[in-house]
Amino acid sequence: MFQFITFRVTMALLLSLVISLLLGKRIVRFLQKKQIGETIRDLGLAGENSKKGTPTMGGLIILAAIVIPTLLFAQVKTVYIWLMLLCTVWLGLIGFLDDYIKVFKKNKEGLAGKFKILGQVGLGIIIGSTLYFNENVVISREILGAKKLAPYERVVAKSERVTKEGHRFADVKTPITSIPFVKNHEFNYAKLISWIPGAEKYTYILYILIVIVIITAVSNGANLTDGLDGLATGVSAVIGVCLGIFAYVSGNIQFAEYLNIMYIPNLGELSIFIAAFVGACVGFLWYNAYPAQVFMGDTGSLALGGIIASLAIIVRKELLIPIFCGVFLVENLSVVLQVSYFKYTKKKYGEGKRIFLMSPLHHHYQKLGYHESKIAVRFWIITIMCAVVSIATLKIR
Repeated sequence: MFQFITFRVTMALLLSLVISLLLGKRIVRFLQKKQIGETIRDLGLAGENSKKGTPTMGGLIILAAIVIPTLLFAQVKTVYIWLMLLCTVWLGLIGFLDDYIKVFKKNKEGLAGKFKILGQVGLGIIIGSTLYFNENVVISREILGAKKLAPYERVVAKSERVTKEGHRFADVKTPITSIPFVKNHEFNYAKLISWIPGAEKYTYILYILIVIVIITAVSNGANLTDGLDGLATGVSAVIGVCLGIFAYVSGNIQFAEYLNIMYIPNLGELSIFIAAFVGACVGFLWYNAYPAQVFMGDTGSLALGGIIASLAIIVRKELLIPIFCGVFLVENLSVVLQVSYFKYTKKKYGEGKRIFLMSPLHHHYQKLGYHESKIAVRFWIITIMCAVVSIATLKIR
């Protein structure tokens, strides 16, 4: 049974749920015993006083529930698996340092923003370089007669796969992604600089920069979204299911051929990691739903965002991030718009004005009098709608 990905996906999901539920209870008690509580800033929001002292750093539960099932059920030697394990631990450690400084050093600012960005940039360089240069990161390109490959594409394996219908495929290394809602839906990043003579050989620099921007933006978006009980956890779980579907169909040659999407060899193993990710989020939600018994802290939120961004890049669906990560995007934009407009009006009129009652956006609705559980559930529903639209792009082109 362990030869079947579907079985291992199921076991990873169940084990991550068990770990997050059982281990979570012990970690919550430990954090309470050690009085590792959240320091709440006075923002004038309803119910914020009741959150004072709530244990934080609960992201450790999520990290454990992701890493352990993945190590047990996935083929760790697969480049995509160890890359995602590195991403999980890397951003988890950065978030842990931030929470540690806040809790034990009594510094509300936590880890300096420049060090967080530096850590995210470092991870982006590693992931971007690996995806671009590693010989095991390929897609299967259909060979049609004497059609030649583009100058920035190269075959890395002489072996070919032939389907029942007689289609021939070869493994190709190319910095390519998918364009949603477009029939000829492949886009090669080398085209962005192909108008410069000889610039294609520097495509790796452009690609790595794009990966850095995506990881930093989504990671910070998840961090900003983690402001209400269960909000970031539920949103991340829904996005995880969406990415799991993408990984499974793109890693299965039959589904990929039927849906006319790129086939990415060995990607199916990533479904096991994603199953553990979804199980960890759902299990953590048991303790994080309103009223929260524990907060994930930056230990969890930075890792969740980075994992989602990295998965999207690996399955070649990064152009869909604004859709299935719509909540993260809107939360990010609300802060940027609020700060920019305030500075602009202060400079022009001498008094700063606001677009929202408070940012990020979920606090705006709190100020309007909505209960935080209602806000969280509605954001989950919006994320489900966004995920469905994203999945629909597999057929609607």
